Amino acid sequence: MIEPRQLDMQPDQAFSRTGGEAVLVLDQGLHLVGCNTTGRMLVAGLPEMGRRLKLELLVSPDHLDFFSKAVQKALQKGAPSNHFQAKLFDFKKETFPAVCLVSPTFGSDHKVMGLLITLRDSEFTPMRSSRIAPGEHLMNRQVMGYQALFDHMAEGVFTVNTRWRITSFNHTAEKITGHTRDQVLGRHCWEVFRSDLCEAGCPLRKTLETGDTQLDQDMRITTSSGKRLELLVNTSVLKDKVGNVVGAVETLRPQQISMLPEGHSESRLSLSDIVGQSEPMQRLFEMLPDVAGSQASVLLTGESGTGKELFARAIHYNSPRRHGPFVAVNCSALSESLLESELFGHEKGAFTGAAYAKPGRFELAKGGTLFLDEIGELKPQLQVKLLRVLEQQVFERVGGTRQIVMDARIISATNRDLKDALYTGDLRDDLYYRLRTVPMDLPPLRDRAGDLPLLVNHFIKKFNRLYGKNVRGVDPKVLNIFQNYHWPGNVRELERVLEHAFVFVKGPLIFKRNLPALDELLAATSPPGGSPAPEPGISPYDSLKSHERAHILKALEKSGGRRAQAARDLGISRTSLWRRMKALNLL
Repeated sequence: MIEPRQLDMQPDQAFSRTGGEAVLVLDQGLHLVGCNTTGRMLVAGLPEMGRRLKLELLVSPDHLDFFSKAVQKALQKGAPSNHFQAKLFDFKKETFPAVCLVSPTFGSDHKVMGLLITLRDSEFTPMRSSRIAPGEHLMNRQVMGYQALFDHMAEGVFTVNTRWRITSFNHTAEKITGHTRDQVLGRHCWEVFRSDLCEAGCPLRKTLETGDTQLDQDMRITTSSGKRLELLVNTSVLKDKVGNVVGAVETLRPQQISMLPEGHSESRLSLSDIVGQSEPMQRLFEMLPDVAGSQASVLLTGESGTGKELFARAIHYNSPRRHGPFVAVNCSALSESLLESELFGHEKGAFTGAAYAKPGRFELAKGGTLFLDEIGELKPQLQVKLLRVLEQQVFERVGGTRQIVMDARIISATNRDLKDALYTGDLRDDLYYRLRTVPMDLPPLRDRAGDLPLLVNHFIKKFNRLYGKNVRGVDPKVLNIFQNYHWPGNVRELERVLEHAFVFVKGPLIFKRNLPALDELLAATSPPGGSPAPEPGISPYDSLKSHERAHILKALEKSGGRRAQAARDLGISRTSLWRRMKALNLL
């Protein structure tokens, strides 16, 4: 048998960088002496190390003879068989087409000592027919026109088969993610992207399970350098000529995030999209350098869509840890068991399905920043474990005993009123005070109306680049609608409204007819049918404030004056309710 020391490095080390290819190392007796992770996951019939590989368990019967001849050719003549097609069995015992290479390995005496077999799932390769001829040489396929078109698309595009293996990956996807095509082909998509939606809410899974197209889904992936990247993705199923689902396609589009307002640092803040000159925003900008320069834990609060993660990134990229990774995890997106594994990692065999050891977000954030979004949704048991890690600065993987030093700054965020959570016992007070060393409350868009023209101009520039248009601004009537609207979705909602307008705008200005059909939005200047128009001399904005005031008073009356209950009935946090009551002179 070939001993591992006869190779330049250990088999697992030698082939761990082969990306989507399964790599097998065999001795002359076809005993398995080396195999990479992709090999273990891609094909069936692999024995334990040192045991003989039975080719009939690896290769389908109709291709077994040709594959066996390639093996004998390598062992007896020392000649390779390059890039031929064969059908293999996958882990479900189903066949799939693979590109194969069988090469001899030689000892120090230049005699054949064994085999090196590489296998790659080739379902992405355009076929001339549904039949696969054994040994068909792929170099003869006329795919250059297809590949050139695929590579020059403006969006990143990749496809998966029904076994979740990546089967194609265009050039733009390589630029966006930092992963090369050779590194990802044949691998599970979740191994490559490590998205915050992989465990729950995956758009690609929804598409494959339901057949429905998923449009403009927000997603965060981890690039090859370990940095988190925000994307908008679209997914759709792939079908063959007779309508059978053979996989799915996903497009990747980075959220075009630009810089802080003029006069602020531009060093690494091109990842942030913080625009504003209003007094509440200026106070936050003034705090930012001091907060970023410290190592203190930060708690960001504010309604959904106010830009909490963008502020977290701005803090990170202006901090001493800016050269380290920024790792984000959504505490509300995963179940308690999955979240513990996601945060702390797990060892092989720690639970059912843990086929290999996996580092957690605390390890991935080493030397950088860990962003805990929706911290108010963390379950009590995990709150205890998180508090222990923050106090002791060490943690263990799930199922492990080795202590790992935590070397990450913690920034957390929530859109909940955590004081209510403290009162109800949903949040531990010791964890709360440990996380909120520096609290930063982000104002809703309705409290920074003076920033609306800046934000509108900012998003127009962004979508001009994205859609290749030359829109110069919005009609004054549209700006009046924006200024009178309540914006419950905050800046995120404004961005989506303007992107909707960009789909339909034809000229240099956005008009009311280009806006989405949101009754609440259009009601900002046009009273709903059947409602009396505002009295003469009363502006639409004053009328809207009057309506909001009555709405809040009704909720307070219904709750017997209990603000926490009134806030829940209104669907806002208690802090937001207090802020609106103050603005409406109800305090």
